[in-house]
Amino acid sequence: MAPIKTIEYFRVKPRWLFVKIADAEGHVGWGEATLEGHTQAVEGTLLGYIDRFLGLEADDIEEIWQQAWRKSFYRGGPVFMSALAGIDIALWDLKARKLGVPIHQLLGGKVRQKVQVYAWIGGDRPSSVAEAGKERLAQGFRAVKMNATEDGGWLDSPSRLDSAVERVKTVKSLGLDVAVDFHGRIHKAMAKQLARKLEGCDVLFLEEPLLSEHPEGIKQLSNLTSSPIALGERLYSRWDFKRFFEDASVDIIQPDISHCGGISEIRRIAAMAETYDVAIAPHCPLGVSLSNILTKTQH
Repeated sequence: MAPIKTIEYFRVKPRWLFVKIADAEGHVGWGEATLEGHTQAVEGTLLGYIDRFLGLEADDIEEIWQQAWRKSFYRGGPVFMSALAGIDIALWDLKARKLGVPIHQLLGGKVRQKVQVYAWIGGDRPSSVAEAGKERLAQGFRAVKMNATEDGGWLDSPSRLDSAVERVKTVKSLGLDVAVDFHGRIHKAMAKQLARKLEGCDVLFLEEPLLSEHPEGIKQLSNLTSSPIALGERLYSRWDFKRFFEDASVDIIQPDISHCGGISEIRRIAAMAETYDVAIAPHCPLGVSLSNILTKTQH
C-alpha cells in the first residue's frame, strides 16, 4: 500500500478530460472525467478533490469514493459525478497496473469471451442511411444505431414521422438490426406517435424516447409499445436509476462510466439492474470508456 502522491488532469482536444493519479511508489493510473461542454466545471471539482485526497491510501478505492459522496453537502449530478468518475477509474487502473492484472480480474473475472457491438450511422438524412448501413455491413457489423428524427416541435406533421420510419425500414432491409435513438429530441405527443409507428419495425430498442426528467411520460410510452426502452446516459447514480427500475418503465439501462461515478458506481448500478431483470449496455462515446465498460457487460 502507498499513499496518493499526485493527482493531475489533462485536457485533450476536441472534448476529453483525463485524470492521472500516481502513488508514492511510482505506480500510475489513468481515468476519464469528460463532460462534454463543461470541462472547466469538472476541473473545478477536481481541484477540490486534489486537496482532499492527496496522502490517502491509493488502494482504498471504496473509502475514497464514499468520502467524495458522503462528505459533500451538494452531491450527484453530471459535474460532481464526472469528476468522481475520473478519480475512481484512475484508482482502479492504478491498482490493476500495480498487480499486473486487468481490472476485470479485480472485479471477479470476465464473464464472456466476446461482446456484441453496434455501430452508429447517424440517420438524419434519408439519402445517407442505406450507404452508411452498407459500409457497416462491410466492416462486419450486424447491428447499428441511428437517429429517430431531428428536433421537433410540440406537435409536428405526421409525414415527418413517416419519413423517420422509412429510414429505419431502409436500414432493416439490408439485414441489419436497428436501434433508434430519440435523444429526447421530441415532445411526448410526437414521441408516442413515433413509438407506435415503429412497432412493426422490430427495433432493438428505443433510446431516450423522452428526457429522463419526464419519468411519468417515459412510463406512458413504455406502456404503449412492445419495443424495449433504453435510457441512462444522463443519469448519474443508482438513486437516479431507482425510479425507473421501480416503475418498470425501462428495459435497458445505459449508464456512462465517465459520468456516473466511475467503475465503483456503475458496478452497483449493474447489480441493482439485475435484481429488476433489466439489461445494461453502458454508454461509451468517449476516450477510455470502452476499455472500462467491457468489464461491466452482463450475461
